[in-house]
Amino acid sequence: MKRTTRWALQHGVVRLAASRAAKHGDLHAQFMQDARYRDDPFPFYEQVRSRGAVVRGKLVNVTASYDVVSQVLRSDDWRAGPDEDAMPSVLGAVVRWARDPRALGPIDPPSLLVVEPPDHTRYRRLVSKVFTARAVEALRPSVEAVAAELLDRLAGHDEVDVVERYANLLPVAVIAQILGVPVEDHQRVLRLGHLAAPSLDVGLSYREFRIVDGAVRDFQDWLTGHIARLRREPGDDLLSQLVRLEDEGQRLSEVELKATAGLLLAAGFETTVNLLSSAVALLLENPDQLAAVRAEPALWAGAVDESLRLEGPVQMTGRFAVRDTTLVDLPLKKGALVVTYLGGANRDPAVFEDPHRFDVRRANARDHLTFSAGRHFCVGAALARLEGEVGLRALFDRYPHLALNGGGVRRTTRVLRGWQTLPVRLGEPAALASTA
Repeated sequence: MKRTTRWALQHGVVRLAASRAAKHGDLHAQFMQDARYRDDPFPFYEQVRSRGAVVRGKLVNVTASYDVVSQVLRSDDWRAGPDEDAMPSVLGAVVRWARDPRALGPIDPPSLLVVEPPDHTRYRRLVSKVFTARAVEALRPSVEAVAAELLDRLAGHDEVDVVERYANLLPVAVIAQILGVPVEDHQRVLRLGHLAAPSLDVGLSYREFRIVDGAVRDFQDWLTGHIARLRREPGDDLLSQLVRLEDEGQRLSEVELKATAGLLLAAGFETTVNLLSSAVALLLENPDQLAAVRAEPALWAGAVDESLRLEGPVQMTGRFAVRDTTLVDLPLKKGALVVTYLGGANRDPAVFEDPHRFDVRRANARDHLTFSAGRHFCVGAALARLEGEVGLRALFDRYPHLALNGGGVRRTTRVLRGWQTLPVRLGEPAALASTA
């Protein structure tokens, strides 16, 4: 009963409303209904931008303008999740009744993605020290070692799926090390993370929701056992540190601990898998840019940020008005929802010259909004950049004749963008190629 109610509240009502609104010209509803935009959402973002900086809709308000998206993400007038205390009492009671602590996803409180200060400040302070630029840079040798080991395993193969054999495995190994996950659990975590990824989308069918909800539940059950193991056998990892906090002012409740650890674990590899796969495709599709980074290794960092800009692993996010406000002369009531198309903002020609071109030397590529902005700026941004830089350079250094092999399949999610499969031909590894 609770599962059905959660689906109805989060997806069923949205599906019905979107179907009706799409017939009346609502842009976001049309985006949700049109399967073409799953593979290529960028023409849609252009359409939104052509209609204005902010477009009012029957369902939600939308924007693909860089300046407006940046403003909303940074402003205290907007919050990341709905204010349950401001909901009608009956609706709020139903929402709270239907919530299942064993099936809390990444957009359910107390996830860092949706809570606001003071709780958000407290959670973020506890984990951010592990993800500072200095702390992350100290992980470089470890990331390099993981990448080298994964590439060693490809020896003797000519045709592989680079997502399955490399892009999936590098980030999960790194974040698992940070959170104390044993090697034998990596594949399980990876499988459940992929199954649960559509939980960021809205408007899922009941069949899709049952699969996602089941994966989230299984992930939470595994996480419960993992935390119990770390209580018995703590290590030096971040999660062990969070488990043994003694200060009552800092200690996380069991639900808070699982929400924080689960988000760090899933987000720590899910988005980076997309970054790596998209960057590989972009570099192979643009041989002149690949030649540039090979000639100037200092450009690898630029290649990562340009990939994040052009093919952001996270394409959109929503914000709710905290109070009555105005956005680019559009008056909005408290509780109004604005969907910010990060993928559209990242290709705004007012900010990025020739925005659809992949350019590893782009001077302002790092200004992209893929990691969000303001207080919800991605805590793992530095780690994602490091993994992207190390992972891409190691791959292309080892296999200088790497080439696309056709038949790649995009992910079907709207919020997350990347490749589900990306077949490649490896060619001879560098050591053999140099002696040919």
